[in-house]
Amino acid sequence: MTLYFLLKYLHVLGAIVILGTGTGIAFFMLMAHRSQDAAFIARTAATVVIADMIFTLTAVLLQPVSGGLLMMLSSIGITERWLLASLALYAVAGAFWVPVVFMQIEMRDLAQAAAGKGNALPPRYFALFRRWFLFGIPGFGAVMIILWLMIAKPF
Repeated sequence: MTLYFLLKYLHVLGAIVILGTGTGIAFFMLMAHRSQDAAFIARTAATVVIADMIFTLTAVLLQPVSGGLLMMLSSIGITERWLLASLALYAVAGAFWVPVVFMQIEMRDLAQAAAGKGNALPPRYFALFRRWFLFGIPGFGAVMIILWLMIAKPF
């Protein structure tokens, strides 16, 4: 196995981790939200925050490293249009993902506070959830397009 193929494997694995963790987090948060059970939401959101920090953050930080090394080993220039589009979309995904992490933390805290007092979830939680959900669309969509660009290199 060459260094190039090892890096390519790690790069694809990173993309899988980002997409898989994102899908899992979205599913579990949505299911917890639908329950409207503050304690369940608090436990789910706490796990989601940990998963985002362990899996998503690690993959997000390693993707540019493995991608940059792949560029060097394959002599692909930074001016390739598919690569420029991928990098722009990576920035878009990050611009939506970073606030989502803070939303998840606040939703967790609001749900923990409500559960601890035996109260219903506050309106702020529902506003955050709506925003969290909406931010996921362009954030996750950008990553899906990046994956296609990595495979197809259409231009």
